[in-house]
Amino acid sequence: MQTLTPCLWFDDNAEEAARFYASVIPDSRVDSVHLAPGDYPSGKSGQVFTVEFTLMGRPFLGLNGGPHFKFNEAISLMIPVETQAEVERLSDALSAVPEAEQCGWVKDRFGLSWQIVPRQLLRAISLPDPARANRAFTAMKQMKRIDIAAIERAIA
Repeated sequence: MQTLTPCLWFDDNAEEAARFYASVIPDSRVDSVHLAPGDYPSGKSGQVFTVEFTLMGRPFLGLNGGPHFKFNEAISLMIPVETQAEVERLSDALSAVPEAEQCGWVKDRFGLSWQIVPRQLLRAISLPDPARANRAFTAMKQMKRIDIAAIERAIA
């Protein structure tokens, strides 16, 4: 069965990125690497052109499109987590620009933004009690990495 597959544009490092993501993110793998059958604007025949990979069970395609386009914060990938240890492990692994960390967002060495979001935060900001939800939201806005214990204290 076919599904919607996001295509991520890289500058000649799609395979490196896919292998890195697969090593860090649970339920992830590199599925296949495809070489260019001919020359193209940013590469030569026989070079890696596309990489099919799976992140948390979802398909992605990495395209070595060249330096023409860069990632920006208009797109990010969210990883839901359960524990503070997962927040720290994933943030440590993915964050290549510590000064860009805010509200659980990190930017990796390829320029892609990620949101490391504890499920506890999602539940807290969705509480039916607006005052408690706002306290969680206010606490989150002051954080670089999400602190689960601080979120829980905010809604207590």
